[in-house]
Parts: sequence; C-alpha cells; structure tokens
Amino acid sequence: MTDQVRPPARAGEVIPTVSVEQMREVDRLMIDELHIDLLQMMENAGRALAEQARRLVGGDVRGAQVVVLAGPGGNGGGGLTAGRRLLIWGADVTVILGAARREFQGVPLHQLSILDSMGALARDAEPADAVEAALHSADLVLDALIGYSLRGAPREPIASLIRAANASGARISALDLPSGLDGDSGAAYDPTIRAVSTLTLALPKVGLTRPAAREWVGNLYVADISVPKVVYDRLGLDVGALFARSDIVPYQFE
Repeated sequence: MTDQVRPPARAGEVIPTVSVEQMREVDRLMIDELHIDLLQMMENAGRALAEQARRLVGGDVRGAQVVVLAGPGGNGGGGLTAGRRLLIWGADVTVILGAARREFQGVPLHQLSILDSMGALARDAEPADAVEAALHSADLVLDALIGYSLRGAPREPIASLIRAANASGARISALDLPSGLDGDSGAAYDPTIRAVSTLTLALPKVGLTRPAAREWVGNLYVADISVPKVVYDRLGLDVGALFARSDIVPYQFE
C-alpha cells in the first residue's frame, strides 16, 4: 500500500525550512500573541497524523492494528490525539507510553485522560515482551516519542522503545521528526527511529532535509497546524499558500 497525497500548492514550489529555534519562536508567537493555544495546535497535529496513518494503510483504518508510541511532551500529545481519532474511525489502537503516567502533565495528560475515558488500551513500556508482541503485530506504528525538544541521545525507557520499534519490522510513521534525530544537524543519535514516512508540522525542520537524515526520515510530508501568515512574517519567512489544495503536502528533496 502507498501513501497518496495531493501535490504541493504550486508546481515547483520551494518549501522553506526552519531551525529548531525558529520553530520555538513560531510556537511562542502562536500561544503568547495570537492566543492559539497548545491544545488547538495539538489537535491539528493529531488530526493530520491520523489522516496520514489512514493513507498509509490504504484509505480505510477499520480493523487496522495501529500502535502509538507516545512520549510525555507535546509530540506525545499529538500522537495521543491521533490515536483517539483512529479509534473513532475504527482502528484497533494500542498506546505505549514512553514515560510513567505521573510524568504526563498539562495538555498531553489531558489527551491521555480522554483515551482512558474511551477505554483505550494504554500500557507502560514494560513488560518488554508485551510491547514487542504489540509492535510485531502492528500494521503501522506511529512514533510520537520525542519532538524538536531532543537534547542528546534518547534515554530509557524511550531508547528501548525505539530499538524495539525498529526491530519489529513494522512500518513506522514519525510525527514532526523521527525520535532520536537532531532537528538542526540531521544527525541520528543512538538510537533513532527509522521511519518510512515523517509528517513534520508547519514547516520542515532543516535537519530533516540534510542528506545524512534521509535514511531515517523516509518520505517527508508537511502538515498544516494553522500558523497564520503574520507569524511567518515576523520571522522573515515567505511561506505563501502552502496548504491551499491540501493540509498535508509532500516535500520534494533536491
């Protein structure tokens, strides 16, 4: 099965990239000055990831075995949101947490609590054999363990989850960046998720486009999380009507 997406908004369009620091400023401007809060952005990210998952399994998720690897931060919150939507659409979703439940706070905890209320299966990273069994039976794994906040090599229990996902042979779709990949340099720490598809948010982080990152990123797509033009103007970025035809567009590597 292939992931089918519409072409970019304009033929030959060049999609600008951003540094991690620029993306932090985008998020700050969205929240502090435009009052588009984290919950709204997380909903947009999760909806886009769920849509990407639907495309990756052939357009109908009913009965599909999807495993969501969710860390305790914003990236994990997006994964949890995607898991909720996929459950509603009829997928068989298993959530594996990349941290103890007590480490989930704020908006990610809110998303986890919704899944709990729906009766979704959310388990810890232990026991390892149960995690490995879930991964090996998955039609698709969604990597939402670590976003652009990565500082050095992933630590336990996330490191073991990354290794188990890579070893499972399942197709992995990463949210924003493959967990373990540096958003600026494109360097892959030990370990790093090896994705068949990466759905980055708003604009590609520059590290995703570097040659060293290609084997970890797979096919790269960009998802709309509703960043207004005024935010990009503040950063001196000319983005244009990138999502005029679709809210998920492919990035064309040079």
